[in-house]
Amino acid sequence: MKYYCNPINVNYRYQFNADPRQHGKLKICREAADPSLICFEGRYYLFASMTLGVWVSDDLVTWENHRLPKELPLYDYAPDVRVMNGYVYFCASRREENCDRYRTKDILNGPYEKIEGNFPFWDPNLFIDTDGRVYFYWGCSNAMPIYGVELDPETMLPKREKTALIEGRPFEIGYERVGENNSLFPASEEEVEAKYQAFVKAQGIPEQFLPENVKPLIRGMFTNKPFIEGAWMDKHEGKYYLQYAAPGTQYNTYSDGVYVSEHPLGPFRLAENNPYSYRPGGFLPGAGHGSTMQDTHGNWWHTATMRISKNHDFERRVGLWPAGFDKDGELFCCQSYGDWPHEMTDGPQDPFRGPAFMLLSAGKKVQATSFIPGHEPEKAVEENVQTWWKAGAAGPRECLTLDLGKCYDVHAVQINFADDALDIPCPGQIRPGSQARYIEEADTRTRYLLEGSADGENWKVLVDKRQAETDLSHDFTVFEEGLSLKFLRLKEMELPYGQAPCVSGLRVFGFGDGKAPAVPDFEAVRTGDLDMEVTLKTRTDVLGYNILFGSASDKLYHSVMVFTAGTQRIGALIKGRKYYVRVDAFNENGITEGKAVPLD
Repeated sequence: MKYYCNPINVNYRYQFNADPRQHGKLKICREAADPSLICFEGRYYLFASMTLGVWVSDDLVTWENHRLPKELPLYDYAPDVRVMNGYVYFCASRREENCDRYRTKDILNGPYEKIEGNFPFWDPNLFIDTDGRVYFYWGCSNAMPIYGVELDPETMLPKREKTALIEGRPFEIGYERVGENNSLFPASEEEVEAKYQAFVKAQGIPEQFLPENVKPLIRGMFTNKPFIEGAWMDKHEGKYYLQYAAPGTQYNTYSDGVYVSEHPLGPFRLAENNPYSYRPGGFLPGAGHGSTMQDTHGNWWHTATMRISKNHDFERRVGLWPAGFDKDGELFCCQSYGDWPHEMTDGPQDPFRGPAFMLLSAGKKVQATSFIPGHEPEKAVEENVQTWWKAGAAGPRECLTLDLGKCYDVHAVQINFADDALDIPCPGQIRPGSQARYIEEADTRTRYLLEGSADGENWKVLVDKRQAETDLSHDFTVFEEGLSLKFLRLKEMELPYGQAPCVSGLRVFGFGDGKAPAVPDFEAVRTGDLDMEVTLKTRTDVLGYNILFGSASDKLYHSVMVFTAGTQRIGALIKGRKYYVRVDAFNENGITEGKAVPLD
């Protein structure tokens, strides 16, 4: 059996970002986002922003990294890739210059034929209809809509004027509101100007010395208007599903919505199931700006951007989830337990099959040889990618030891290495542009030794990557037969640039030998047009809860994972629509489903 666990287990390259708002100070982080996933000649190719390459797989589980030719616009965001007439067409975003296209019949070896562009765009998506006509969608703005236009399939130039298709509606669509947990409505012009002036004053820079292209960026920080971006089109049984991302990549609620039409250029109506890709909770949240495709077995998959956003707003990763269309033609994506291990079978799959193993490590005891205050060892088991243990120094003696409390049947481990405010010289030349940066070209390495023990005295090697040439910052290993372990020990860590080890998640999965939780007690109340509150009663047999909601009791397609009882606010509702809510409880031994109830 094959297994995968989000974020996908690939190399994420470092970016050295010259943010004009940071007075020349570089912001350094790993980044990959805005994924386009295609199947071409029986293999899967995953393109993402700022990776300098493409990930290739035969099974959607094991990925190989290949560099792409330097003549491609690899420093431009949101690469869009589609297959047409035996060619793979590639383009990416450039706001202020005409965007060229490239096509090839051999992704890895080329050559790539350049097709001159005649207009600039951001967040592109090419769509080839079943009748051979070609359409193009683009847009990434908190002020402008997503546009669409028909292209000439020979020249790839527009055949007529563009059409506005999707605009933000944050006063009616809850998941489009910005902020953590969709907490903010757009600000007034007066509020924006006041915050802008206060920010400029605090920086100590006279406004007349600010570059003109920087001023709107600063004002944009305070508008609270959602970014409507990341278009992707699919066709199913004669209907067109135009997908888009909102409200902003730096929020835990970064999600994908969908509009439906009988024509590729609309008019479009908001689908009943929205947002169709949404996961604000769990270890690594976010599921916005991605692509949806079918594998060689006919299964639908959605890949999208997951957010960390601690060292930089664009500190992001890539996730993959099962998707599909229900009996009523509603596009859905199953993201319950969306960053836990799942099985990958060769053939048709049940998108709602549930996780392969249970989470064993959350909140367990953990010790370290040293730590920096604020980055204590227990941060590695908080199930929060934005907090981490940081060793007091770099070197092979640093060690992190997890005590599960008793022996469990351990089947998988995911080790998530973090970066903590790296401050090193840029190893290459910063490239100018709307977002000046340098992408690390050298192949960095992440190395470690993982050991396990049933008694804390006799240890055995579980994973030995002390000589690895790979750089897997979210490394995932499966022990299919299971191991009886109480302790796990992570040691001899070697991270890129000689930094001190940082671990945001030493995550262990398997099975306990006890009982699953009792049926959870909860109350769900609608508190406004766009908001609801779910109150969970404290129970000693529960590790966490999965809150599910949707348009019907058998269409609970949205989920929010939490690890504490009390009241949880969810702000992703749509004005005027009815909902059902269910709460499931889980612990190390299993999952217990609650009862679906209508939302009052």
